[in-house]
Amino acid sequence: MGKSRVTPLKQVTIPRLELTAATVAVRTNKMILKELEIPVQRSNFWTDSMTVLRYIKNTTSRFHTFVANRLAVIHEGSNIFDWRYISTKLNPADPASRGVSAEGLLRMDQWIVPPDFLLKSTNEWPDSLNYDSDIVCTSDPEIKKVHVSVSTIVSSQPNQDNWFDLLNKLIDHHSSWYSLKRSVGWILKVQFEKLNLDKEKVDSKICLSVTDMNEAERAVLIAIQLQVFSSEISAISDGSDHVKRDSYLRNLDPILDDSLLRVGGRLHESNMPMESKHPVILPKNHHLSDLILRHIHLELKHSGRNHMLSRLREKYWIVNAPTAIRKLISKCVVCRKQGSRIEQKMANLPEDRLLPNEPLFTRVGVDYFGPFEVKIKRSHVKRYGVIFTCLASRAVHLEVAASLDTNSYINALRRFIARRGQVVKIRSDNGTNFVGAEKELKRSISDWNVEQIHDVMLQRNIDWQFNPPAGSHHGGVWERLIRSVRKVMNSVIKEQILDDESLHTLMCEIESILNSRRITRNTDSHRDLEPLTPNHLLLMKQKPNLPPGVFCKTDNYCRRRWRQIQYMVNLFWQRWIHAYLPLLQERQK
Repeated sequence: MGKSRVTPLKQVTIPRLELTAATVAVRTNKMILKELEIPVQRSNFWTDSMTVLRYIKNTTSRFHTFVANRLAVIHEGSNIFDWRYISTKLNPADPASRGVSAEGLLRMDQWIVPPDFLLKSTNEWPDSLNYDSDIVCTSDPEIKKVHVSVSTIVSSQPNQDNWFDLLNKLIDHHSSWYSLKRSVGWILKVQFEKLNLDKEKVDSKICLSVTDMNEAERAVLIAIQLQVFSSEISAISDGSDHVKRDSYLRNLDPILDDSLLRVGGRLHESNMPMESKHPVILPKNHHLSDLILRHIHLELKHSGRNHMLSRLREKYWIVNAPTAIRKLISKCVVCRKQGSRIEQKMANLPEDRLLPNEPLFTRVGVDYFGPFEVKIKRSHVKRYGVIFTCLASRAVHLEVAASLDTNSYINALRRFIARRGQVVKIRSDNGTNFVGAEKELKRSISDWNVEQIHDVMLQRNIDWQFNPPAGSHHGGVWERLIRSVRKVMNSVIKEQILDDESLHTLMCEIESILNSRRITRNTDSHRDLEPLTPNHLLLMKQKPNLPPGVFCKTDNYCRRRWRQIQYMVNLFWQRWIHAYLPLLQERQK
């Protein structure tokens, strides 16, 4: 059989047309092998174009897209050693390309009678003309030009202005704070440690250390501060205790520490880490500030702006940071997808949310969320999340339930009570699973009332209160937290499937993130106390807000330690009453 294609109207070079004909031959051969029921051991391909043969048998040069795509088809459907050269006079495909009349075609016997050498053994077939198949002329227009870049590293000390210009270009070029530090880290490692870059002597195990990353971060911060805060740095370097009156850094009382401009503040005598007492000052509306904020935003799994501001102040102080955080979140695609909807007017708060001085999780709200698909061996099963939230402190506890039946929920509740303590009152939706759970819970409590634990279980009666039917807005206290959980999980899980262990680990990490969120407002003043979080009471870590007291060795005794913890708890509830409850007064919608 024969097959030909019409030359396109657009002018195409002869080598490209010959290469297209070779591609048609390969595809025709593939079709014939598929249709024939006779096994074929080998197919031979003949072409009268030496240029095409060089293209096919070349493995070193890189070609332009047109030639490269067709060579890929040829290499996939044939072997380069099956391609041979045939002269134009003996090529039966030549008349199809040049054109011939019907009378002339009848007088031609090339379509019926093959060339004489094909009737002989392959050893007697004519050899290809003398040519080097691996060499294609470098002036061939189908070969891509190779551009070689040579970089020279000078070991002499760089000029300071040139170094700062380089850092500014790197900052503008990068879109990630981590990748920027890596790039600057490698430059510093090569420049100042004078690494040997000879190919024969390079150690493949050379990598950046934590010290290199810290030095790179410090170099970037110094360069930006010298560029933006040059007048303030000059004033402090000259021995002045204050910057100029018209400087917008004057209220921060900046100090110069190890060539870095930091917030002065009033916490110099505290036992806080240096980075928290005196965070590094960064300018507003700068690309570097945006990189750091974006890094923190992703690190906190797209948390809110107050949580971001709290994490930012642990190390950096960006001027007018709340506005910058608000702009960043408004541009975040993931956060915009999780936008909230307008709902009905908020109701008055129940009494359970306004009772201080009770242990955490004494009065809780509970709900299910999910499902989440996990992989167990070769099968996929569903898992559900169970959220318990303290109605007073807004602390969160997450559990994983294997199903929606009563036994699974009872087990989750028992794990929660075993880890968080006895519950006095539970609020939940009026779901069928919770109605069943109430009956099973009462039955199980009656079963617990045996001789050994009769007195103990009488003290563990749980008051279960259900929301009205079709009144989901009564559960806003946990529905809002479920939205926060989903926001973190949707930004992390996306479309991948986890196993049981990974899902449990992720739930614990999300629980830690939610319990570190603030429940009081965070202001832009460095003199204000750190905002309250549920972790302040869960973990007994008050961090840097109040200066730690001076304790002696006798404080390790039980009575002393109990009084110390009790004092910290009292401080939490005092601030809860004066700082948190007023925030609940306004109706947000």
